[in-house]
Amino acid sequence: MTLTQDEVERLRGTNENVSIDEIERIYLSVSRLLNLHVGSSQDLARATDLFLGELHERVPYVIGIAGSVAVGKSTTSRVLQALLARWPNHPRVEIITTDGFLFPNAVLEERRLMERKGFPEAYDVRKLIEVVAAIKSGQAVVEVPLYSHLVYDVLDDEVGRIEQPDIVIVEGLNVLQSGSSPSGGGSVFVSDYFDFKIYVDAEEATIREWYVQRFFALRESAFSDPRSFFTRYASLDDGEARRTAEDIWDRINGPNLTENILPTRDRADLVLTKGADHAVERVRLRRA
Repeated sequence: MTLTQDEVERLRGTNENVSIDEIERIYLSVSRLLNLHVGSSQDLARATDLFLGELHERVPYVIGIAGSVAVGKSTTSRVLQALLARWPNHPRVEIITTDGFLFPNAVLEERRLMERKGFPEAYDVRKLIEVVAAIKSGQAVVEVPLYSHLVYDVLDDEVGRIEQPDIVIVEGLNVLQSGSSPSGGGSVFVSDYFDFKIYVDAEEATIREWYVQRFFALRESAFSDPRSFFTRYASLDDGEARRTAEDIWDRINGPNLTENILPTRDRADLVLTKGADHAVERVRLRRA
């Protein structure tokens, strides 16, 4: 175990209670498994180069992490990033979130998709595929768009830079999808570039309550910032806040989970199933 208590505190998401014990029991084991996969991939690449008599740049290993809103994908990604970066053969681990590939609010409003934010048609799928393909091809520097949860929009004047990583974690609601998308992308899907796929799971009723509790937590923190897109919710009392959060879930996040996200669970190589206390209770690994 290489993480300290202070590091674990920083890795936690809003209203999540991941512990050192859980990290050691679950996530450290997953990182060992992924380390074996990465090592095998690197060995195969070296063997291929030897056979061809050529030397190429190391190709990044790409991990996709999917799951519902409020299920803990971001925390899972950060914990695995921290653990994987401590293995000696892949110290550079980057995270890309698909929030940055949402169409800007102005475009969503023009297309009447603001109420569909998070659904597949709200993303610039073609751009996401181009970025992941560039990373997978070994391009030295790849720029990725960034998203602000405070203003609830893609940032116009700021980008992230991915520079020759060993591992890239792509985290998002719909990253394990296959099939045609209204946003474009043809017959190629971002999941085609993943070397390993993880789905973070829990019962829908449990996730719904987590979403409500996160809404309460944000009401006391981020929503109170006058720059926040959701500042109008900061003054809601407990009853109004619960009704608002449940309405948003029932109209947007719940249907998106049922229609688009949950059907991709069977495409995962590894499923982490959480209980009501946010802790992982079951790990399922696809062996073939």
